[in-house]
Amino acid sequence: MVAGRIRPEGESYVFTYGRSYLAREDAIPVYVPELPLRTGVIRPDPPLEIANALRDASPDVWGRRVILHRLASGGRAADTMDLDELTFMLRSGSDRVGALDFQASPTEYLPREVENASIDQLHDAAERVERGLPLQADLGEALQHGSAIGGARPKALVRDGDGKYIAKFSSSNDTYSVVRAEFIAMRLARMAGLDAAPVELTRATNKDVLLIRRFDREPTEAGWERRAFVSALTLLGLDERMAAHASYEDLADIVRARFTAPADTLKELFARMTFNILVGNTDDHARNHAAFWDGGALTLTPAYDICPQARTGREASQGMRIHGRERRSQLSSCLATAHKFLVSRDHALAIVERQIATIAGHWDALCEEALLNDADQRLLWRRQFLNDLAFEGMEGLLTETIREL
Repeated sequence: MVAGRIRPEGESYVFTYGRSYLAREDAIPVYVPELPLRTGVIRPDPPLEIANALRDASPDVWGRRVILHRLASGGRAADTMDLDELTFMLRSGSDRVGALDFQASPTEYLPREVENASIDQLHDAAERVERGLPLQADLGEALQHGSAIGGARPKALVRDGDGKYIAKFSSSNDTYSVVRAEFIAMRLARMAGLDAAPVELTRATNKDVLLIRRFDREPTEAGWERRAFVSALTLLGLDERMAAHASYEDLADIVRARFTAPADTLKELFARMTFNILVGNTDDHARNHAAFWDGGALTLTPAYDICPQARTGREASQGMRIHGRERRSQLSSCLATAHKFLVSRDHALAIVERQIATIAGHWDALCEEALLNDADQRLLWRRQFLNDLAFEGMEGLLTETIREL
């Protein structure tokens, strides 16, 4: 159904709900407080140029790269850098994250979807984009189908039976097996009790592919049901230029005020924060946290994009602030702010110890399952996974078993 219209106004984009949508008894706001259900033009609050809830459904780094590559291949290289947000919205696939889509016509819906390409073909197409090589038209369309899924790494959308998946590919720039490392981290997250999206590891064109089951789509007898979705960046009222100010503590305040099951959600968020530190995922920025939106309340989505990041030396910092302005990848900072998550000191230590024991106890088996070679195991173990920096300031607080790692 048509919800409303986006149009440029100066340097920003304004939104207006359609009269027919406002007249529906089941109409819900795209997101509040940004886009409340009302008549008239709704302008983004400065310094935002577009409502964040709309930007969440627009292509991110990889999707924009695919679109630019296709336009350049079609002879539009001279003006691809001047594309506006509406062009990216209209050229990306329709099966984007969340419940929104963007169309040029207010009366005719033409979904931009292609589902006839294999994982091998999609992996090959992504590799050609990375190398700046031309694509066959059908493969370009298939890859562009998934261009509205966020993130910077090569990826595509695939469907298998009653499941929809995000396929994340290895990159030509990888210096170690990033895909296998993410598989191990995501599996460990579920083993440690986190609500994390299910993952599978497979191969395409003799290269690794991680399949992450989509949680914003549910199969029904009438077809696929979309679930509305907003990022933590939207919840915090920040855009990409302000992302460095994103804070776990500020997100916790929003959880207490607006989320379903706030106490359980705060515990889950705290556990995700400590787990990211323990597996070396420093890419835990505010677009890598999200919530379902039902028109009145927010519910934390399963965790996703838990990927150990390359690091040189011992130092590392998280994508979001942990305690005050502190973002160093240390459990002591998490412990200092545990009360903000309604987690007692003893409970916080118990969460951390369970996670450490899970990582240490299942590391060898998961490395074997993922066929992670010895060199990558040595690179990842105690550098990304259970790095010494994480434990600085925790002396005497953890059990003897943990100290023996």
